[in-house]
Order: sequence, then structure tokens, then C-alpha cells
Amino acid sequence: MTIIGLGSLATIIGAVLFTSERNGPGSQSLSAPTPVGSISAASGCVATETMPGGDNFYVPNAPLVENLGSGLVVQGTVREAGTCEPVSNAPIQIWLNTVRGGEGDPSNRGSVLTDENGFYRLETSPVVSQFGQPHVHIAYDDGAHRSLFLRSVMESEDVSSFTVDFVLEPVNE
Repeated sequence: MTIIGLGSLATIIGAVLFTSERNGPGSQSLSAPTPVGSISAASGCVATETMPGGDNFYVPNAPLVENLGSGLVVQGTVREAGTCEPVSNAPIQIWLNTVRGGEGDPSNRGSVLTDENGFYRLETSPVVSQFGQPHVHIAYDDGAHRSLFLRSVMESEDVSSFTVDFVLEPVNE
């Protein structure tokens, strides 16, 4: 058994925090979204991994909606792993804590379909921080690709628009 002194432990923790991602493992920074053009076939379009906590308050088959209020736009492009082709007609579920209520509130949850270019967009009421972080949940769970659950953290509650692009892994036949 190795015993580490408190000074050494503090040094190790400091080094880990200094070199770790700003918002923890699996979080996604939304201050500088990846432009769609930067996802290329040469990169192989690696599938996005499900994030811890991404499926909190998930409800299967959320209804298709035109909007969930106004003041914040959530948008992005969905591509297929390996081919980088856009995934069209995919139901993307979005839910968040807003000025209208919590993540479990049906008025803060809905689905939209991607267009022929894999693009989705939903306008919502402004986000309100929950657990100290303003964030939005985005999910895909439709069967043609592996389910994906994201918990994307924003820089602040003042964000009025942000982009979350992701890559889905096809289900092997």
C-alpha cells in the first residue's frame, strides 16, 4: 500500500485540474462550435460518445414541436460516423431547464427532425442554470443509429444561440 502525503496529493490534484477539460470529462464547450465544413471524410467522422448525465430526465418519443418559447436557439448538424454523410429526417430531442420550468416540465421538451443536410434547429425559452451550470440535453434514440445522449454545458445563461454538432454511429445489421 502506498501512502501519499497531503502536500503530494494536493500537487497531483492541481496537476489533474490544470490539464483537464474545463467542464469535466465528456462535457462539450459551446463557445466555439465546430463549423460543419471542418468535419471531413478524411477525419473518418468518429462517432460522438454519450455523455455522463446526458439522459437525465429523458422521455422516449417526445413530440415534434415548432418551438419551446423564444430567446435561445439550439442548432447543429448530424453526420454519420465513417462516411460523414448528413443524417436526414432524424428525430433530435432537446430538453432543458428554462425560465418556464425544470427539465422534467413537458413545456421544456420537444423533438425536431433534421433536414436533408442533417441540420436541426429549435428555439426555446432562455436557459436557467441547474447544478451550477447552464446546459441543454440533446438526444437521438431512433434505432437506425446507436442512441446518443448529450449534456452540453454553455459558457453562461446569457447565450442566445449555440451549436451542437455530433456524429452518429450506424447500428450494424
